[in-house]
Amino acid sequence: MATKLPTTDIRVSADAIRRRKGGLPIVCLTAYTYPIARLLDPHVDLLLVGDSVAMVLHGHQTTLGASLDMMIAHGQAVMRGSAEACVVVDMPAGTYEDSAEQAVASARRIVGETVCQAVKLEGGVGMAAQIAAIVAAEIPVMGHIGLQPQSVEKDGGYKIKGRTDENVAALIADALAVEKAGAFSLVIEGTIEPVAAEITRRIAIPTIGIGASSDCDGQILVIDDMVGLTVDRVPKFVKQYADLRSVIAHAAERYAAEVRNREFPGRAHVFSKSNAGDEA
Repeated sequence: MATKLPTTDIRVSADAIRRRKGGLPIVCLTAYTYPIARLLDPHVDLLLVGDSVAMVLHGHQTTLGASLDMMIAHGQAVMRGSAEACVVVDMPAGTYEDSAEQAVASARRIVGETVCQAVKLEGGVGMAAQIAAIVAAEIPVMGHIGLQPQSVEKDGGYKIKGRTDENVAALIADALAVEKAGAFSLVIEGTIEPVAAEITRRIAIPTIGIGASSDCDGQILVIDDMVGLTVDRVPKFVKQYADLRSVIAHAAERYAAEVRNREFPGRAHVFSKSNAGDEA
């Protein structure tokens, strides 16, 4: 039976993730909160505090609503809720693109205030200098190519990548640039399956697929998509493993009915002299 990655100093390290290239598939999920991190930690190798939090928890239309303060706050919560998983925090749009110096400063703040194991940023050839600078500052970096959510407004939507020879060549160049810059792993999102598989074969660092290929070295999904909590659009590549939206709605419906019928609270849920202890 497949097991989790071995841990280093309790938590799975970025280097441990790197060494899984071609081995046991790496299990990754997003997490944004303390209770969800506690639930996921025993089962995954890597928790990503994704900038998708801006959409999932804060109601923004795109990930561009994420700020550095927002990512740090959620990163701190996930670190408090997990003990073993490698925790990676997304660098939000506008915090690294301008220069290597900006990228290093932002990465240092994220790691310094959350004590996470690594940061993630989007981009390939154009972000190689930023990745290299952050790695030189001794902060592990996860790359992200293919469909890049921070660029959806520029791209005119969530466009699948790898449909043309020119785009395939650009994706391969991006992957090679991210690897050369020193990233320990690479997310490939929304990319034609054979192209993602080819990239996985071409580079020596693990690839983490999301809407990519089963040949990737690992897989990641947004937790709210995976458990059926997403309110709006669910990407085609998502497999829902539960329907918590219906469970929560049904629970709220039952609660509302019991309150209106004065069935809740019952005797077991109120305090009398005989059952009133020191704590609620």
